[in-house]
Amino acid sequence: MSTPHPYPFSALVGMDDLRLALLLNAVSPAVGGVLVRGEKGTAKSTAVRALAALLPEVTVVSGCRFSCEPGAPDPACPDGPHGSGGEGAPRPARLVELPVGASEDRLVGSLDIERALAEGVKAFEPGLLAQAHRGVLYVDEVNLLGDFLVDSLLDAAAMGTAHVEREGVSVRHAARFLLVGTMNPEEGELRPQLLDRFGLTVEVAASRETEERVEVVRRRLAYDACPAAFAERFAPREEELRRRVAAARELLGRVRLGDAALRQIAATCAAFEVDGMRADIVMARAATALAAWAGREEVLAEDVRQAALLALPHRRRRNPFDAPGLDEDRLDEALERGAGAGGQADSAGNDGGGDGDGDDDGDPPPPPPGGGAGPGGPAPGEGGAAASGESPETPGEGGTGTPGGPGGEQPPAAAGEPFRARALTVPGVGEGAAGRRSRARTAQGRTTGSRAPRGALGRLHLAATLRAAAPHQRARGRSGPGLALRRADLREAVREGRESNLVLFLVDASGSMAARQRMTAVKGAVLSLLLDAYQRRDKVGLVTFRRAEAEVALPPTSSVEAAAARLERLPTGGRTPLAAGLLRAREVLRVERLRDPARRPLLVVVTDGRATGGVEPLERARRAARLLAADGTASVVLDCETGPVRLGLAAALATALGGEAVTPGELRADTVSALVREARRAA
Repeated sequence: MSTPHPYPFSALVGMDDLRLALLLNAVSPAVGGVLVRGEKGTAKSTAVRALAALLPEVTVVSGCRFSCEPGAPDPACPDGPHGSGGEGAPRPARLVELPVGASEDRLVGSLDIERALAEGVKAFEPGLLAQAHRGVLYVDEVNLLGDFLVDSLLDAAAMGTAHVEREGVSVRHAARFLLVGTMNPEEGELRPQLLDRFGLTVEVAASRETEERVEVVRRRLAYDACPAAFAERFAPREEELRRRVAAARELLGRVRLGDAALRQIAATCAAFEVDGMRADIVMARAATALAAWAGREEVLAEDVRQAALLALPHRRRRNPFDAPGLDEDRLDEALERGAGAGGQADSAGNDGGGDGDGDDDGDPPPPPPGGGAGPGGPAPGEGGAAASGESPETPGEGGTGTPGGPGGEQPPAAAGEPFRARALTVPGVGEGAAGRRSRARTAQGRTTGSRAPRGALGRLHLAATLRAAAPHQRARGRSGPGLALRRADLREAVREGRESNLVLFLVDASGSMAARQRMTAVKGAVLSLLLDAYQRRDKVGLVTFRRAEAEVALPPTSSVEAAAARLERLPTGGRTPLAAGLLRAREVLRVERLRDPARRPLLVVVTDGRATGGVEPLERARRAARLLAADGTASVVLDCETGPVRLGLAAALATALGGEAVTPGELRADTVSALVREARRAA
């Protein structure tokens, strides 16, 4: 895992926030780890790997696979019991890396089920959590980990212990480590409740300063040419950092967090409306670590401010479309209110220590102005300029008759307010990545059957194993109680859960869709589906068609944030090349199927069903739709036709695709629930 000469931490150029956040966790692992967000190629991994070399050595019980401390061994250690006060062996703190494709057994450890059943031996093989105990656990691309892995990882990080439960056998061991995750936001976001489990977060980006970039390249080339010489050059700085980390750890227990600092922390968290109390606790721990790092025994206001900048940005997001970051002016106002409240409390206590500014009467501060509001715009509805059902295109003039700009192009319409969308699913049972949309055979979920193991034994199906072994007991010489088991008897559970899908949006951006009120409602509906895709862990893509061609506005990605941004800027106007859009979507799905054959697609076509341009445009569109249906692509058509006279073109397209057509109103989950309740009452 480690190299003889890792890149020195002191040789990193710039990235002050990242270096500070990592050092604070080295001083106080109770801060809760760091999530590093940034574009590719910004030395995120290099910085994390360099940190491990700064951590003090740990002393462990000789022969213990779980790194127990000799002076206070874990009483529940699977390798124990260990006598307290025994001699130990020193070793460097470990840096353990969790690969994206790791299994749950690799992370938490596994029981040898075959030995447990055949020999009655509780044999436990430690996982990465045990290896990382009292060290650093590094997760690159943490946003690409499966939900069940992230849940197990963060539970262990929060509780300081790891649990393995298998068929009535339970193993628990200590797992206290410094957790560091890195991610590229372009590849998708973490769920808000998982973001909250990381103590601090840092945004990193490549420097735009020429001299700083030159120094980065110069140092990297020197390191690659001779790592040993480069490490030797920075050895004095590394040793100084090690001494400072050790001194700050020693000082940490004596740092005083006063009431004034606590009030500022509470006022700041309340002002930014963060959920729960974890933010307050993390800020308190981070501010204390900052004071210890500075060599002080008391937390100052500047420590609280810096702690807020590191602990709050990822906790104030309400949905994946909110921009990350923190308004520093608003932060300063909250800190001043907290300081003022502390002064007033002291005055009210008649201790003579408060000076108050006299302008505040002691009432709670007014609530801060709302921030990070979702996309605005008029409420979704029907009617408006396109209510007649007539296309505003002028066929004889290539669609240039649409008002609003050259070539009939309209300025982008604002998106309507997103709503909770009904669940759209792919028929059948898949075997794709774990998620929350369509039925699938997964490692997690309810047991639906059993099968002989394929390779290593997974989740044991005990009843099926006993049924398979029972007929052979006499032949194996077993006549009394108990069973003689063989490898061929073992059966593993087949489980059914949910998978994530690829949701590809094919959006009609032609002149017939360009009426502002209609496009506002359409964008609101698509935004709602994007939010649903985020919650269900899907990949998303966006193809648009207008004028004479179709284009891939966003290749399939896990970042619904990027899809929402492309949708917001979507231009409209011109003819309606529906056939070209369907064929381009088919090509995108073909390529994606080669890259990720297990992920099943769901095509969402957003259109009024019109087609113009060329010979027999509607017939060509239906032929393209039948090709998609022949590929087995699950499809839904979002019928955007409005007005008193409806041609039913979108419904006909859905029939050709072998899918269903729904209107924006029918897409709402509350509308579907109301229809179900009405049907039940009628019955």
